[in-house]
Amino acid sequence: MDGLDTYRKIIEIHPGQKAIIASGFSETDRVKEVQGLGAGVYSRKPFLLEKIGLAVKEELEKSAVFRLFLNAGLY
Repeated sequence: MDGLDTYRKIIEIHPGQKAIIASGFSETDRVKEVQGLGAGVYSRKPFLLEKIGLAVKEELEKSAVFRLFLNAGLY
């Protein structure tokens, strides 16, 4: 089972769940496929913790919940 298979199982249980893709390989058709299912940013290993943090922030900023917090001045 790889990341694509895992993400498919995750969205069966929790539709709309986001994910950050981290791989030691170049971006492939499988990465594009999982992004097409709704996963987010792709980051190539090795990566800095800062880069993962920015990827998480980018995905959160796309969410409606984040926008509600932002509009309410809570972020």
